Amino acid sequence: MSISESDIRGLLLEALRDQEEQIAARWTALQLEQAALGTDMSESELREEAVLLVDALTEALASDTPVGRLVTSHHNLRTTVTELSLRRVRAGATPTDTSLAVLSLKEALLAAVQHTTRDMGELFAAANFVNRMLDAAGALSFETYVEGREEIIQRQSRQLMELSTPVVRLWKHVLAVPLIGTLDTARTQIVMESLLQAIQDDEAKVAIIDITGVLTVDTAVAQHLMHTVNAVRLMGADCVISGIRPPIAQTIAQLGIDLSTILTRATLADALAAAVKLTDQPAVGFAVTGSAPR
Repeated sequence: MSISESDIRGLLLEALRDQEEQIAARWTALQLEQAALGTDMSESELREEAVLLVDALTEALASDTPVGRLVTSHHNLRTTVTELSLRRVRAGATPTDTSLAVLSLKEALLAAVQHTTRDMGELFAAANFVNRMLDAAGALSFETYVEGREEIIQRQSRQLMELSTPVVRLWKHVLAVPLIGTLDTARTQIVMESLLQAIQDDEAKVAIIDITGVLTVDTAVAQHLMHTVNAVRLMGADCVISGIRPPIAQTIAQLGIDLSTILTRATLADALAAAVKLTDQPAVGFAVTGSAPR
């Protein structure tokens, strides 16, 4: 006699409702025993997480969602699995450990089913149902982990780029951005956003972009510089590019890049002197490395 999916759902729901605390406790213990975490999550945190997932499973099984789409289509269950994975990402667990943590719920859930029925046919059907359901949960947790980790890496990369391109106040109404390394599209966007915000906050009249630390200037880098200069001008400020060393000047000339509309200077000191003139401020013995008067 075949057992319907509806009967299996009823059997699992009975086990979940009657033994919710035991299932949560068993799952927590299994994770601690198997060390399938790779994190410093406490037992109380694991227990709270287990209760949330057991509740979400109970709600999902009580719905009309087919088993094949139970994890991916039931909003609360999907959200619970996703949030579990993201917590593991932030806690430093590996994607494998995260998936194993979800899959270890199988043993806890099937142990509860064995307390509900001794019929071998029902146990086999329940095991098959649980495998399909929690395999999907494991796959979702793995996918979520990878996406969450990628987001963290991108955020950290952006933070590092922001730290590597500080906006410095050199003089009253005069800002500078010392660029070091490679200037690509992503970094140009960060430089532009930081500089424009600083111009607004400081009411700056001149922005100096120092490329002394930029190893090479090609057509792409020149275009990035032009975009930044144009954005600064739209903010009502003048822009000076400093650090035009002989090799860079030669490269720019050979490439036929037209920077004639931009004020350029060989050194940051020369650029600051030009900026002081542009802002009509008295240049009384200033030095680039010294403190700028406010």
